[in-house]
Amino acid sequence: MHIELLIDKTKQLPIGAVEAFEVEFDKRLERNYPGATFSVRRAGSDGMSLPGGSPHDREVIDMMLQETWESADDWFQP
Repeated sequence: MHIELLIDKTKQLPIGAVEAFEVEFDKRLERNYPGATFSVRRAGSDGMSLPGGSPHDREVIDMMLQETWESADDWFQP
């Protein structure tokens, strides 16, 4: 399974935030979906691509993404 997270390129994020998020989310993803791959890219709007993923997978991954962003104080040091 491959997950691609799209982040609106007009959003102002601290330098290094996207890279740090990738590292942290990849750790969390590996615990729940061993062997899954993940990438982030800036795009025209926010979104997620999960080709072949089930509705349950999408729901679980959405929750994981939200929890990861909400815990940024724990893993991101600008």
